[in-house]
Amino acid sequence: MEIVCIGNELLIGKIANTNAQWMSRRATHLGITVRRTTVVPDEIEEISAAIGEALQRKAQFIITTGGLGPTFDDKTLQGLSKALNRKLVVDEEALKMVKEKYEAYLHKGKAEKGDLTPPRIKMATIPEGTKPVPNPAGTAPAVLAETETTVIVSLPGVPREMEAIFDETVVPMLKRASSNVSFYEKIIYADKIMESNIAPIIDQVMQDNPSIYIKSHPRGIENRPHLELHLSLKASNGDKPEERLEKAASQLARLTVRQGGEVVTEVSPAD
Repeated sequence: MEIVCIGNELLIGKIANTNAQWMSRRATHLGITVRRTTVVPDEIEEISAAIGEALQRKAQFIITTGGLGPTFDDKTLQGLSKALNRKLVVDEEALKMVKEKYEAYLHKGKAEKGDLTPPRIKMATIPEGTKPVPNPAGTAPAVLAETETTVIVSLPGVPREMEAIFDETVVPMLKRASSNVSFYEKIIYADKIMESNIAPIIDQVMQDNPSIYIKSHPRGIENRPHLELHLSLKASNGDKPEERLEKAASQLARLTVRQGGEVVTEVSPAD
């Protein structure tokens, strides 16, 4: 799976890219491997190139976020159209979704008019042969496209809208693709041992437990080492993943203490 985040605001540092972090975390826990996250500006050529490169790599899923709204800088679907070599068309189903949203806003006093103005029609103008996806938390529909090798889903950039559509539409697809494999993890913390001294220990534990991946994260300050050691694996529940993690964590802790470190174990990290 690859993620393409679209927006000048991300590249200038105006806002943090929380969407990419949230989607990566969500997909990983569903057993999907996120291979790449790309951030591009609100430019058709850049959006098209990012999607096209991911297609060339035959990513199973490409999830884009941002750029589906009614303003001039919302250019994701134009970029997607160019990448797929499909013309943009006003989709009747998407138009109905947008129309119903504005009629609801008008009824609730949240909009002065329910007319389908050009900016509103823009949100229903999608690449030919793609499908609009309902947005339960906002106005602009998401868009689903499929090629021979890849499923592309273009999501809004507003976090609550992105998350709602992701959970409702994307998660079921990812679950089917993961074949009941899930992500499991465990953290232990090590004090009084330098990362350079624990490196060979990590190598040994990973060699003895080939399915386990261990990543060290320094959290302390100079002369007061404090390491977060993150153990993870992907497996089906029938493969006893918790037992395998516990075995590797116990070995890691034992060898760390043997080298003069102190270890605190945490059952699992918070989501």
